[in-house]
Amino acid sequence: MRKKNKRQIGTKYEQVAAQYLEKQGYRILQLNYRCYAGEIDIIAIDQEYLVFCEVKYRYWYHTALEAVDNRKQVRISRSASCYLTENHITNKSCRFDVIGIEREQIIHIKNAFDARI
Repeated sequence: MRKKNKRQIGTKYEQVAAQYLEKQGYRILQLNYRCYAGEIDIIAIDQEYLVFCEVKYRYWYHTALEAVDNRKQVRISRSASCYLTENHITNKSCRFDVIGIEREQIIHIKNAFDARI
């Protein structure tokens, strides 16, 4: 039961982050992309960039952004590679963003990390 509640909370805040990005002018392509390598919370277009965005919510204990460690970055990078391959995307600039939601504050870090494959 607890895991389901965590998933529901995650889904809620991913939708909050997607709405935030849309207000910033991003075009959302996909939410919760999944492949064998992992998942990406939001895939969007920001001007010339294809953006792979990880969303983390925390109420207390550590910051949301601390949760995107090197291991998580590798998983996101591999998942992005899958997305690019599946969609035959070869000539698009890509970027990895992180959105941390702490209580009701949204912290958006553009280009938070480089691909780690």
